[in-house]
Amino acid sequence: MSIKHSELILNPDGSIYHLNLRPEHIATDIIFVGDQYRVDKVTKHFDTIEFTTQKREFKTTTGTYKGKRLTVISTGIGPDNIDIVLNELDALVNIDLETRQVKEKHTQLNITRIGTSGSLQADIPVNSFLLSSHSIDLNGMLLSYQVEEIAHQEIEEAFIKHTNWSKRKSYPLVIANGKSLEERLLSEKVFTGMTATAGGFYGPQGRVLRLPLQDAELNNKIDSFNHNGIRVTNLEMETSAIYGLSKLLGHNAASINALIANRANGTFSEDPGKVVADLIIYTLDKLAE
Repeated sequence: MSIKHSELILNPDGSIYHLNLRPEHIATDIIFVGDQYRVDKVTKHFDTIEFTTQKREFKTTTGTYKGKRLTVISTGIGPDNIDIVLNELDALVNIDLETRQVKEKHTQLNITRIGTSGSLQADIPVNSFLLSSHSIDLNGMLLSYQVEEIAHQEIEEAFIKHTNWSKRKSYPLVIANGKSLEERLLSEKVFTGMTATAGGFYGPQGRVLRLPLQDAELNNKIDSFNHNGIRVTNLEMETSAIYGLSKLLGHNAASINALIANRANGTFSEDPGKVVADLIIYTLDKLAE
């Protein structure tokens, strides 16, 4: 059946609504960054630039690095933006935009997020790289979809018990990364752990300005969680949405972060820009191998 115009929205030029892209504009290997200005910090290393566009916070550039065709997209902040970006990217490769029908042959995307974060564990130092083996979704966006087959119930139940998780909050869903992409990105330089994805920057991440928290001890509980060696190593706002939607749509995803702070020991990188720049080169080289 044809997908309705109200569900799959296209611009007058035939491009997908928010991203302003057509299928030929993207590679199957895609890098996500949050900040639109970070797109140029990645693509300045490209050998060639094939295409670039921007609509709202979504900037996209496609080109080649060491002969590898890559697309870099800025997603902005938060799981709601990831819902837009991943659904529209999938539509570009797995829906015929003219007939509005799902294609018989599925195309798999490889999606790598390059982000910045702070370590929650004292033994994972500032200026290191961390790849998320799993992510725990604390914001609830994924619960709009049928997620039973991608969940890790044993870890979820252990987390709920350890944190005395409030029933008034969204269920904490745990999703693993795309293992084949993890294998491309891992090395002795990279730590691994479970990333917690919050739906906001202040209260949802335990920050207090003028509003009291629902559970003032929650961050300490998250930091101390350990289930069969799986710890929560960092806290941010996108990874679980990337992992969850990628799993549901049949894509590979991995999130790798430059750790510019350590909350456990109160330290901050003396040169955070260099850490991010080093991670960009590291990731590009791994994807081009």
